[in-house]
Amino acid sequence: MYFLFIRSFKYSNFIDNDFRIFSDMIIDISSDATELGFKAARFAAAKLREAIEKSGEARLVVSTGNSQFETLKALLNENIDWENVEVFHLDEYIGLPVTHEASFRRYLYDRFVNHVSLKKFHSVDVEGDLDQIIRTLTFEIRKKPVDIGLIGIGVNGHIAFNDPPADFDTREAYIIVDLDYQCRLQQVDEGWFKSLNDVPVKAVSMTPWQIMQCKTIISCVPHKVKAISVRNTLINKLTNIVPATLLKQHNDFHLYLDNDSASEIIPLKNEV
Repeated sequence: MYFLFIRSFKYSNFIDNDFRIFSDMIIDISSDATELGFKAARFAAAKLREAIEKSGEARLVVSTGNSQFETLKALLNENIDWENVEVFHLDEYIGLPVTHEASFRRYLYDRFVNHVSLKKFHSVDVEGDLDQIIRTLTFEIRKKPVDIGLIGIGVNGHIAFNDPPADFDTREAYIIVDLDYQCRLQQVDEGWFKSLNDVPVKAVSMTPWQIMQCKTIISCVPHKVKAISVRNTLINKLTNIVPATLLKQHNDFHLYLDNDSASEIIPLKNEV
């Protein structure tokens, strides 16, 4: 049995009751990606300010990809003491220079990092000794708890670059992973690469276990292309074949959808 707890939903006629409980998970459905980004950024900003007020600093993990455009843009407009925010990111292609338009480092520098004065940005670099790079990232991220993770969900249900079957057992912070066909095809479909052959086959990725260590997880998942992966995440029990099902085990998980990405779950109102 699956229930939705809708914190803000313009078209309540799509669902019998505006407020329904789904374990400790909160699902927020917006009319479109812009509204989704605004609401998710507003919530993330409140959490960051709360952490800064309590500890004098905040630690944030950010995602990349087309689904994160609106959230990061809106986050830049929030009143946050960025000089007290330390930022990590999830993953990067192995063999792709930071100058490439599909580089996640370039994505974050262009759309986020270069627009604020962060305490520190820990980029996932892929040049040089990867083992040493992973050791350094691990040391840095495990110094203190991470307050917020902005964690996207892929077309294949992956979180970060943990494609199915994801490794739920490792307790490493970052690992080298193989990228599956559907993941690589998504990158082509989103326009980051011209062909499948151009997409790297390996990446450095934060692990599922490390992602789950974030105190709060906020997943921004707009667009119709994500509707099936959203449904698979919600209707399946915990399985590494749909890696995002792991997020439902978190005690403070907030899933932000728009009408398009929620289009495969709204009919669940007839199943409860």
